[in-house]
Amino acid sequence: MEDKIEINEETCPCCRTKIRDEEEHKALINRLNRIEGQVRGVKGMVERDAYCIDIITQVAAITAALNAFNKELLSTHIRTCVTEDLQKGKTETAEELVAVLQRLIK
Repeated sequence: MEDKIEINEETCPCCRTKIRDEEEHKALINRLNRIEGQVRGVKGMVERDAYCIDIITQVAAITAALNAFNKELLSTHIRTCVTEDLQKGKTETAEELVAVLQRLIK
């Protein structure tokens, strides 16, 4: 008989979840919907052979919107997930945060 491995957030990082209140959830989805619309707009510009600088300007706006989304998500993560885990003595979350910040700040 094979040993079964229990899958949980400790053994499988992809199984971790974050419960968000309705307001946070709605705000994040609204931001993503706007970004998605911007991306569709750029696709349309390419399809219509729009001028390069006009497309680049819109891509810069998308990049700024994604950065703002990341900042909001990161600040919420620090205030909730990281703080709660550190209070429980789970320092791995802080190490994970440091690693993600190092990837973001290249």
